[in-house]
Order: sequence, then structure tokens, then C-alpha cells
Amino acid sequence: MIGISKLYCASIEPSDALRYGREAGKLPSHLLQFSKDKKPVVVWNMTRRCNLKCVHCYAQAEQEEGTDEISTQQGKAIIDDLAQYGSPVMLFSGGEPLVRKDLVELASYAVGQGMRAVISTNGTLITRSKARELKQVGLSYVGISIDGGEEVHDRFRAVKGSFKKAMQGVENCQAEGLKVGLRFTVNKRNVQEVPGIFQLIRDMEIPRICFYHLVYSGRGSDLMKEDLSHTETRQLVDMIMDETRNMYESGMTKEVLTVDNHADGPYIYLRLLKEDPDRARDVFELLQYNEGNNSGRGIGCISWDGSVHPDQFWRHHVFGNVLQRPFSEIWDDPSIELLARLKDKKSYVGGRCASCRFLNVCAGNFRARAEAYHGDIWAEDPACYLTDEEILKI
Repeated sequence: MIGISKLYCASIEPSDALRYGREAGKLPSHLLQFSKDKKPVVVWNMTRRCNLKCVHCYAQAEQEEGTDEISTQQGKAIIDDLAQYGSPVMLFSGGEPLVRKDLVELASYAVGQGMRAVISTNGTLITRSKARELKQVGLSYVGISIDGGEEVHDRFRAVKGSFKKAMQGVENCQAEGLKVGLRFTVNKRNVQEVPGIFQLIRDMEIPRICFYHLVYSGRGSDLMKEDLSHTETRQLVDMIMDETRNMYESGMTKEVLTVDNHADGPYIYLRLLKEDPDRARDVFELLQYNEGNNSGRGIGCISWDGSVHPDQFWRHHVFGNVLQRPFSEIWDDPSIELLARLKDKKSYVGGRCASCRFLNVCAGNFRARAEAYHGDIWAEDPACYLTDEEILKI
């Protein structure tokens, strides 16, 4: 994650992270990305079931009805292991996590074990009573996915009325005092919706928005040709920075982030070198704390069948199964070659990444995208939009 509001609008300083010793267990959630121990945030895709049919679903979710392979008690055992291991956040995802009737119970259990519990959802199943339950058990955050205005969103979700239901889910969370934000995956089909999304978070007083770059995974693989060009991506990131600054200047301090393209960090730094060199130096320090892509180190994924992956997009790489061996043992096993290399990926990346002056703040960007495009895990990420001149070592 690259915090546009944190970095570009100077809402945090390096001293904010240093105050907590940069330890994941002590950092507040908005500073967690700057931890030095990088204990993994774990995405648990707790079900493959879903009530929608999104065209870009990385999980290739299936129908809402059915059963799940991991029981409530097995889920609690997984949480016990993660909590003891020091994982700071449990992110419940799917499919659609709210189709599981034990979601509230499992979220409550994670909070009771000292973890932060958050959910990633399409928002359509968040009734007022469900929002109240989630608030009461101490859920930290609800991220609701959206793809644009009503017409565009419903087309992506393949279910008419899903936009209105998602917005009702936002309002239900707000009514119960539960922190809620939006998640938006950008591609050629919806990039024109970005200004409207900014207007939406203003109008509805939504405090957080995450803009996700497209990852070629699951059904998203079919959208590879729909990814933005490098020029379009630069224009997008500039627009996001401009819109964020405009909100801050008008007193609306929303949290704005981009996700899944760590070239955004150096791009912000390069822009600030022209606009505010003193702030640029602070941003470069924070980017080094962030360390760029953390698949296989600071983020991990447990699938609906218990399989462990380096992140939620890279499901054909399986390191083990939590129903057979604890996540903590799998994650620290030096004999799993790919996992060990991902913890030191800067030593293995090739192409432009190997000689890039920003390797320490990007870590070679997204390996899943590199493999999908080049057929080579360690090739350069095709979505890096920095020019050869910009990445040259000085």
C-alpha cells in the first residue's frame, strides 16, 4: 500500500513510525506498513462462495449456496496460531465473507486474541443489524469494493442493484459507528469513474478509499488487455494526488491509498522533488520503511481449503496447508525455496528491476504480475511505469 494522503499531503512524518520503535505489535493501524519486523498481515479467503459474479474476481468465486471446507473450530485454531505468531491483522475475505454465518464469531475471536480484524466485502449483505454486530465485537474496519457509479458497478458485478445495496451497506456501517471505506480496482473500463469516486467519498463522508492497480489473477487474468498503459497509469496517479490535495486544502482529510503497484512510491517522491524537496526527503525515508511489495513476507494468504499462498493473487503457488501444519511453521520454513526467496526478493529480481535505484523502496513490485506476463517470477513487473531515465542509479 502507498499512502497518498500520508506521503503527498504530509499527514505523517518519519518520527511518527519511529515513536513506536516500528514494531508491528505496537504501531497503530495507519502506520502498520512502516513496521520493521513485517509480521504478516494474513488474508483469509474464508469461503469461495459469493452472491455476486464479478468479472475481475481474483478468487473466481462461485455460487452463494454450499458449504465451506474450514469449520468454525478449525478457523479458531488458525487464529490462535496467527495471534501467537504475532500477525497483527486478520483480513477476512472471500468470495464474500458475509455468506459465512460464523463470520461475526470468528472476527470476535480474532479480536479476543489481540489481533485487528477487518473484512473485505462487496457490502450488499451488510444490514443495519449485521453492522451493529460487527461493531460490538470490535471489528476495526470494513472495506467495501466498488467499481464506479451505479451503471458501471452493476455491470462489473453482473447483478443489477448491487451498487445501491453496497451504498446501503456503507450507510449501515456509518449509522453504527463502524469505520468503513471503499476499494476500487482500476482498469480501462472504469478509469473514467475515478473523479466520481472522489465525489462519492465527499458526499457520503467516507473516510478512506483504496485504489487498486489491476493484478492479472483469477478472472482478472482475462482483463490483462484492459490494464492501463504506462502513460494512463501516470495520469491516474497524478489525478489521485491532485484530488487528494484538493480535499486536504478544503479541510477534508480523507485517507487515500493506492495498492498493488509500488512504483507509485517513487513516482510521488519524484513529483515532490520538484514541488517540495524537503518533504521529498521525508517521503523517501518513509518509503524505505515501507519496503515496497511484501508478498511472502509482510502479507500472506490462507485459502478456503487451508492452502497457504504468498498473497491472495498467487494461488498456484502453495507452500503448505494450515489444516496439516500451522501457518507459523510454514511461513518460517527455510526449505520452501520460493518462500525463502520472496523474503529476500531484491536479490533475485531481474530486468530493469535489478538495476533500479528504487529497488529498496519497491522491492521489484508485483511478482504475480511479472509471472503472468513474462512467464518468469523474477522478471520485471510490466506495470512499472517509471521511465529508464527515472530509475537510473545516480
